[in-house]
Amino acid sequence: MQRRQVASTNLWVSALGLGTVKLGRNQGVKYPKQFSIPDDKAVLNLLSQARELGINLIDTAPAYGTSEERLGSLLPKVKNDWLICTKVGESFEQGQSSFDFTPEATQLSIERSCQRLKVDCLDMVLVHSDGRDEYIIQHFGILDYLSDLKKAGKIRAFGMSTKTVEGGILAASQADIVMATYNLADHTEQPVLDYAAAHQKAIFVKKALGSGHICLEKGDPVKKSMAFIFDHPAVTSTIVGTITPAHLAHNAACISAVLD
Repeated sequence: MQRRQVASTNLWVSALGLGTVKLGRNQGVKYPKQFSIPDDKAVLNLLSQARELGINLIDTAPAYGTSEERLGSLLPKVKNDWLICTKVGESFEQGQSSFDFTPEATQLSIERSCQRLKVDCLDMVLVHSDGRDEYIIQHFGILDYLSDLKKAGKIRAFGMSTKTVEGGILAASQADIVMATYNLADHTEQPVLDYAAAHQKAIFVKKALGSGHICLEKGDPVKKSMAFIFDHPAVTSTIVGTITPAHLAHNAACISAVLD
């Protein structure tokens, strides 16, 4: 599995990252089918498979229910040079999401993530936008705050998971990473990728398979999707969430076929 540098940092992540929403949350999600949260044995098997496939990037968030806590407990049992990307801004408790982008809430979220993940320093922290990208950046100064934490050695890289073109470009102008939606069915955020490519910023692609809906199409939509995504020079990694070993293997094979 090819690895790529995250902007100008010393972090090198696999071209495929494992999204972990399904490890901790099955309420209020937009996947085409209902699913049960896997037990620890199944998660350990999935993590071992990811390691064997050359994956070292794990994507999580407080908004993913118990995902962080489970990873903190299980990742040490599967030795690898894991790099974890988590988030701030959104929490999910008792079946409801809530948002708080203040510096105080951001600091508490980072401390909580460190405790849950059992680490002293977070590899990558992204702001989990509620859709008001520009307002969040400009009103709360949250990217400036994360930049200060990076300078202080509390985090290694930072950015934002955005939902608008304007917000994505603004985030890319201030941060290391932008997580943007980009797939065969939706490439409205391509200007964000274009800006990132021109300014040597990292792009993590989310919804690469349209939250699973693209997989329902005929042929081999995964390979077509990965070829389309990685044709853009800005793409550092694509985050795909799955709890199905066959899907994980196929995703990795498609990316390897495209990049090798």
